[in-house]
Amino acid sequence: MVSISRIKDLGKEFPPRAVIKEIIGEDSDGQRIDNFLMKRLRGVPKSHIYQLLHSGQVRLNSKRVDAGQALKLGDIVRIPPVRIAQASPLPRKKIVKSALIPFEVLYEDDTLMVINKPAGLAVHGGSGVNFGVIEQLRAQHPDWKFLELVHRLDRETSGVLLLAKRRAALVELHRQIRAGLMEKRYLTLVKGKWHNARQSVKLSLNKYVTAAGERRVAVAMDARDKTVGVTAHTVFTLKKSWQGFSLLEAELKTGRTHQIRVHLAHLGFPIAGDDKYGDFALNKKLARGAAKLRLERMFLHAFLVEVAHPVTGKSLLLKAPLANDLQEFLNGLDIGGSGDESTE
Repeated sequence: MVSISRIKDLGKEFPPRAVIKEIIGEDSDGQRIDNFLMKRLRGVPKSHIYQLLHSGQVRLNSKRVDAGQALKLGDIVRIPPVRIAQASPLPRKKIVKSALIPFEVLYEDDTLMVINKPAGLAVHGGSGVNFGVIEQLRAQHPDWKFLELVHRLDRETSGVLLLAKRRAALVELHRQIRAGLMEKRYLTLVKGKWHNARQSVKLSLNKYVTAAGERRVAVAMDARDKTVGVTAHTVFTLKKSWQGFSLLEAELKTGRTHQIRVHLAHLGFPIAGDDKYGDFALNKKLARGAAKLRLERMFLHAFLVEVAHPVTGKSLLLKAPLANDLQEFLNGLDIGGSGDESTE
């Protein structure tokens, strides 16, 4: 049996007991460093976090940093050891090692691992999740000295997920992401009749926090003003349409948080099953539908990633077949006789 404490020992610990250097990924790109630390150092008083910043114990790319500094993809944050008083420990739940999910491996070598992430599983622990993909893989491979996420997928999104088994590979792949050299494509089903065969969408996005403390993203008030928010660019291609639904391919030109979901919702084509930006009445109806027309999660699948191998430089075309539950829902729409093939 493997305890949660053992799983955490195989990864990062927050608050850390030793110096940790974390490479900033897509989910923290553009976030203020003080907010980043508050999320990472849960339980540490804000006053202490600001003291760590002001005293220079936190470093950004080996330099002192102000609390309001925005982070960028690939930045390296030095997080010092932090000690906090803790209440009496609660009994720790035990996790049976054999119960850990056996991931479908799409590609693997000494430097890179690519899996087909199932829906419903977070890529990393935190925010009420004891452990995610990265913690499970570390538990399954305790002899591996290094394993980090190259990028992230939302919890309900399935599909291609890259992990680096060497730090040099992680740095190189992040360089490719920053330079726009990694191609990422998704399949998504939206409410409504999409008319354009191909449509480029450029709308700036802003992050905010709800009254309940949940992070959200919205299109900036003046979305076409480049000085407002952060630029987000998605290219949508119509693959197939039905009465009331359209299947789209979404190509990311930038990698902003919830970019596809927010762009589509803003355009009036919310993703079926999206519990944050979608049509909640429709979602409820779909979740209670007949067997072949039931959709119990967001219809978003990362089906393709193309990238240069971080060591050899050769092009890697990585594909994940559409998840079974999503394919069955499309089959149900076809059986309903309302299918209307788009021209491609």
